[in-house]
Formats: sequence, C-alpha cells, structure tokens
Amino acid sequence: MANRSLFTSFLGKNVPKANTVNNAGGLAYALSAEAALAQYAATGCMNGTYYASAENQLDDLLKLTARVNDRFIARTAVYCREKGFMKDVPAFLCAVLANRDVELLAEIFPRVIDNGKMLRNFVQILRSGLTGRKSLGSAPKRLVRQWLDRASDRQLLSASVGQSPSLADVVKMVHPKPDNAKREAFYAWLIGKSFDLETLPSPLQEYEAWKLTKIGPVPDVPFQMLTALDLGRKEWTAIARNAPWQMTRMNLNTFARHGVFREKGLDEIIAKRLTDRAPIKRSRVFPYQLLAAYLNAGADVPKRVTNALQTALEIATENIPKVPGRVVICPDVSGSMHQAVTGNRKGSTSKVRCLDVAALIAAAILRKNPEALVLPFMNDVVKVNLNPHDSIMTNAQKLASLPAGGTNCSAPLTWLNKHRSKADFVFFVSDNESWIDSPNYGWCGGGKTQTMKEWQQIKRRSPKAKMACLDIQPNASSQAIEREDIMNIGGFSDQVFEIVSRFTKGELDDDHLVGEIKKIELRTPSTSLTA
Repeated sequence: MANRSLFTSFLGKNVPKANTVNNAGGLAYALSAEAALAQYAATGCMNGTYYASAENQLDDLLKLTARVNDRFIARTAVYCREKGFMKDVPAFLCAVLANRDVELLAEIFPRVIDNGKMLRNFVQILRSGLTGRKSLGSAPKRLVRQWLDRASDRQLLSASVGQSPSLADVVKMVHPKPDNAKREAFYAWLIGKSFDLETLPSPLQEYEAWKLTKIGPVPDVPFQMLTALDLGRKEWTAIARNAPWQMTRMNLNTFARHGVFREKGLDEIIAKRLTDRAPIKRSRVFPYQLLAAYLNAGADVPKRVTNALQTALEIATENIPKVPGRVVICPDVSGSMHQAVTGNRKGSTSKVRCLDVAALIAAAILRKNPEALVLPFMNDVVKVNLNPHDSIMTNAQKLASLPAGGTNCSAPLTWLNKHRSKADFVFFVSDNESWIDSPNYGWCGGGKTQTMKEWQQIKRRSPKAKMACLDIQPNASSQAIEREDIMNIGGFSDQVFEIVSRFTKGELDDDHLVGEIKKIELRTPSTSLTA
C-alpha cells in the first residue's frame, strides 16, 4: 500500500510551509515587513511583554522601519494614530522620519503629534538618539514651534501636565517666539520666570488666585493641577460635578475616596455623563479601558455609576459587526494571555490583561451575533456556558475566569473538524504564540502550522469560509498565512471591527490591513489640534 502520510496531500493543498518560529518556539509564518510594522504600530506600547522585552521590541521596530519605504512609515503613523488611537509607536515613527525625510514628517506632523502628550513623546524619543539623531535639529524644532504657535491656551495648559520631558523642557529647547503678551506670560509662568498675573490666560489667573484661598468656583484647569493641592470634600465635589468624560472615567475611586458621592444627586450626574454617547465616541477610549474602570471600581462607587460603565461599554462596542451565517469566536485563554495588555513598565503596569481584552471582544461579538459558537482555547477547547443576552461585561468576566494552560491556536479548528461543523466566519483573538500544536517544536525546516492544516479541512465543508486573526500583542509572525480568505490584524480600537466587517463582506483589497494603510492620504488636512 502507498504511504498514506505521503499521499494524503489534499488536506494540505496550497498550504505553504512555515518559514519561521514564533516567540514561543512554535512553527509560524513570517509577516511581510509592512504587515509586521502595521502590527507593531497597532498594538505596541514599547513595554516588556510575556515573550519580548521592551528592548527587543525597539530593536524589531528599528529593523522593520529599515525594510519599508518612508511613505509607508508615514502612512502607518497616521493610520495608527487617527484610527488606532495609539501613542508610542506613531511618535516613534515620526522620530524615524525626522532622520530620513523631514519634508514627509512635516506633512503628517499635525495629524500624528496632535496633543501635548504626543509632542512630549516625540521629543523624548528623538532626543534619545535611538532613531539616528540625538538633538532635535532645525527642521524638527521648527515643527515643534509651529505646534506651540497653533495650540490654544487650553491645549497648552493640558500639555503642561507631565514630565520627561515637561512642556517647560520643550519650550526651553525650541525657544518659541510668542506673538502676544498673553502667550509670553504663559511661557514665563511655565518655565518659572516672573510674569504679570493679569496678562496670563484667564484660567491660569483664576488658578493662581484660587490656590491661595480656595474660595469661589474651582478654576477650569487640568485635573492634575488641582490634585497637587490640598483639597477637601467641597472642592472635590465641585471638580467631580464639572469634570469632563475622560477624567470622570479615570477617577471614580478618587471621587469616592474624597466623599464626593455623599453629595445628593451627584451619582446620577456622573452616571448620566458616563453614558453620554457623544463624548464616548469622541474620547478615543478603548473598550477595554471601560472594562478596567468597572473592574477597578471600589465598593464606595455607587451601583448606579458602575452600571453606567456597563452601558458605556455597550455604546463603545456598537461597531461590532453582525456577520451572516455560522460565526465561531475563539478567544485565547492560555497562560501568556495573563500578561498586561500594554506590557510591563515599572510603576505603571496596567491591571488589564490580554485575557481580559480577548474576553471582552469575544463577549461583544457574541452580543451582536447571538447564534455564534464561542470556543475558548488553551491546550484544548475549554467548555463555557454563555448567555448572549447577558451584558458584555458579564460574559467577559466569565471568559476571563477560565483556567489557563499552554497555547494551541489550532484547537478550536480541530474541535470544529472533529464535530464536522461548518463555519462561515471564524474570529481568533490571541497573542498568536501557539506552540503545543507545533509538530516540529523549535524547528522551522519543513512543517506547516496545524492551524492551516485544520483550516483546509474546514474549507472542504465550507468553501466560502473566512478567518480573521486579531493579534493583541506586537508580533511579526502568524499561525495563518495572509490570503484572500484569511486576514491577520492587530489593535484595540473599534476601527478593528470596521475592518473585520468589511473583510467579511469582501470589501478589502487582498493585502487587507496593509492595503488600508496604503490608502491613507498624506496631505495634511486643515484640522485643529486636539486637547
């Protein structure tokens, strides 16, 4: 009899051999330089992850930028800032362009460096010397000065909060020339020189007077400027009553700690603010940040407020696509997914894990697709009982509480094949570090990933099936090769769901995310800076 293992080739038809190993040592497919850069920009926070240190990621980014052209770097920076809401890598890409093409940098600078935090990130990265230069240089200085000249008083006040470098440090570096007395007084106040109080912008005048007496209305200045003062319950209540949406979300425990919620009716005011659709859409909030606020809310935060966070989460995930046909959702619950989603940084490591994000996304997709099959996986598929009519928060917490193990990305597909199940759309959320299912663990000489083998079997039963693999960690490899029916994508914003929706409808080019980035128009539109 002929060798059965040799001649059962149909299942592997058109499946290429793996050409690399992932960070866990399992077989994988290397992403193109453009796709890998897009993945890093959409997920990277320049912190250590489960498998890679911050230094490793920086080295990877430098190598990737060396392999792509300047215009793709510029488009990636714009895309991942405007649509992905990322900070560190877009600022890093601008610093790379400062050493390679300052004219191209000038085209995108206002779109990527769109607030004070981004400005300080850009200056810090550029001055580190890691992108090729240790000083700002004349052209980048001019761009920073232009940012300062265009910024409103409110934007400069917001930018004045933060260190390493501070806005004062930046001003001392670039020496902006104020074009009016008010701006001149602001710069003097900022860098510690003498100033005319009556010439300062109105909010600063009010702040300087109020911090001496704490009498009268709380001045309308950034929250952090107020928290540095010794404030009582009365002042904190006034701050909470007028706080913007983002500040409210981030400081519920602070408000509770200072007795704010003992003020009659204030819990209702804050709950109403948190569920206001307009600021939720405008805030660039990641859905997982609402989950974090909910999970971290202390016992003194009223139930009405925590319920409002659940409603806000439902609003923030409205872009989740409803996909026709049989939908299968595969969240990774393995051990490596217990890593902080934004990586480890001393003193500021997020409590939100990759697992929490995967669970949230899976629960949100189930809410829009109630007939979907949810197959959490680690070594194998993990059984879970979810009610699609429960809140997203409830189902996310159920998924996040499942037991952990090794990573086997092919496990859900193996389960589908074992049960002869059909599928129209399969959606993975993972860190993509599969190794248990690797037949040649630690060696990339001739195998094919088990994910691709199992997918080919599914395609026999469901020829029109599509698979999207959402990677929520910086990565340069995948378990499934990019092709017409398979998309690899990364990121946390609701833009991911828009692309997934268009992918299921066949509206994307063959190179999917890379194709979307290449469509970015580089000419800077006439937009104002954001606060």
